[in-house]
Amino acid sequence: MANWVGNDQRLPQGRLILVSYCIVLGVVLLLLGFWKLQIIQSGHFADLAERNRIRSIPIIAPRGKMLDRNGRVIVDNYPSFSILLLRDDPAQIKKDMPQITSGLNITAEDLKQQLDAARDEPKFQPIVVKPEASEADLAFVESHRVDLPELELMLVQRRKYPPNDFLAHVIGYVGEVSPEQLEESGDKYKPGDIVGKAGLEKQYNDTLTGTDGMRRVIVNSIGKPVRTLDDMEPIPGKPIRLTIDMDLQSVAEDELAGKVGSVIAMDPRNGEILAMASHPAYDPNDFSVRISGSEWKTLNADPNKPLLDRAIQAQLAPGSVFKILESVAMLESGMPPRDFHVFCPGYATFYGRVFHDWVWSTHHSGHGDVGLHTAIVQSCDVFFYNVGERLGVDRLAYYATSLGLGKKTGIDLPSEEAGLVPSSQWVENTYHHKWYPGSTISLAIGQGPIEVTPIQLVRTIGGIASGGVFYEPHLLKDFGPVKVVRFPISENTVEQVTDGMYGVVNEDGGTAHLLGYPILVQAKLQNVEFCGKTGTAQTISAQALERVSAGGRGAYGYNTWFVGFAPKRNPEIAIVVLVQDTHLEAGGIAAPLAARFIEAYYQEKLGQPIQELQAKQAAPQGPAHAQLVKTAPQTQ
Repeated sequence: MANWVGNDQRLPQGRLILVSYCIVLGVVLLLLGFWKLQIIQSGHFADLAERNRIRSIPIIAPRGKMLDRNGRVIVDNYPSFSILLLRDDPAQIKKDMPQITSGLNITAEDLKQQLDAARDEPKFQPIVVKPEASEADLAFVESHRVDLPELELMLVQRRKYPPNDFLAHVIGYVGEVSPEQLEESGDKYKPGDIVGKAGLEKQYNDTLTGTDGMRRVIVNSIGKPVRTLDDMEPIPGKPIRLTIDMDLQSVAEDELAGKVGSVIAMDPRNGEILAMASHPAYDPNDFSVRISGSEWKTLNADPNKPLLDRAIQAQLAPGSVFKILESVAMLESGMPPRDFHVFCPGYATFYGRVFHDWVWSTHHSGHGDVGLHTAIVQSCDVFFYNVGERLGVDRLAYYATSLGLGKKTGIDLPSEEAGLVPSSQWVENTYHHKWYPGSTISLAIGQGPIEVTPIQLVRTIGGIASGGVFYEPHLLKDFGPVKVVRFPISENTVEQVTDGMYGVVNEDGGTAHLLGYPILVQAKLQNVEFCGKTGTAQTISAQALERVSAGGRGAYGYNTWFVGFAPKRNPEIAIVVLVQDTHLEAGGIAAPLAARFIEAYYQEKLGQPIQELQAKQAAPQGPAHAQLVKTAPQTQ
């Protein structure tokens, strides 16, 4: 060594200095690197290490149950599993995507859409890539813990609705929060959250929704949880108790089976809805997981419109039911006087046009001499043509709107429609011409541009029979202050109108007291003072009908109505029945349906069970429930 240093092979002084500088520079760079890693980026790498070691798993709070007025469960929850995708490592997700989509039987396109939807959300928030996981899905996740650590299981409480579309439109359904709702909510919702989309689920979403919890667990090198660090337990949503009586609701559903229409029963003394059915309907259970695009398109394209809630959204001409409001207008205004009579030959001429009575088409005769009572009982069109002409369109509109038609009732359901009560001002504003006097004649029998909803009619009829006290209809038992509208109707008016409606059901010649025409049914009940009014409305004008079907009805049926209440004085129940697109008169289909419902109501009141409740609502065991027992401890 000494020889080597001392001989000519000694490193030149310049190179030695250069090497020294390189060594010093290398040491400095190394120190800088250590400083950057240990000081500048220490938090970042500590965070990454923590994420690799600690995993946060959301615990979804169950939604509150829905109970009927007697405390029976209508809407419940059941346990299920969802599969989460942890988004901490986008590169790993991209690499594993083919294996994930293949193993979970989902498309790459769907997965990409879900990732795009959550792009702006914090990376530590997982997304649900497959709700309602099957046993095969669970087995796939468990067997790929090592190579697919970004997949995780989450226990959820899925919504369980009654079978057979029971109370579907009232209950509504839940679904994933939409991009629009996300944007409107601020930080309230995150992608994948389940919210109420329709019906009471939407109306009382804030009450029914609980507060989600979170569980932090330590996972080992293959992603298996080995220890729970801490739990933030979820807070379940609050239950809500409805005014609905499940037994009466079952009667309404059964009576409407196979028909298009709705039935609503209400207590006119407080506005509580006892039953509300709309057919056809949909199965809310189809929405409780994640409805597919094709299923949604099928529902929307269905010509019977199962998504339409006919109880609060059907806006139709009321037909002869409108004569009750017209009778109140006549008696209260004195136009014409109370003792007004007409002779009905089966038709009458107004403004150069012949208007026929409904009996003309079958008997080619009329009702003869008719006063108000007979006109209501036999639903004489000619009488009410004359009354309507004397009242005029604006006086009719005043009484119709004052009694509750043409505006929302305020029922605690979303998407209620207002209907329409025409007036001369409305025509000028809408069509920019004067009201045609001849239109008043059609309006007098509930035809023409007038549109009402079933919920409006049941509130209006109940209010008239109660002496002009109209309660806000509602479905929540603990609704709070109920809005009450009072419209002064004299006792004499109430007595004359309700006596006429009693005659409709109980007197010979009454349109709901039919014997042998065309079906051997009637609405009269034993030991019950049941009152009502029928209405049969055209679904196509007479002129149009002649053009398209040569005078026959062909495929064009009627919309039939029946409104009623019981008992005659101080009623405790009011009902409306709508049956659409039928070839029967209202007295042959809507009236007997209402009578059977009222009979069931009194049967229940006397303590006689109407029928056994529909199939017991035992909470279903989701397809992943069996696997839950095996896997739940590993995720806790």
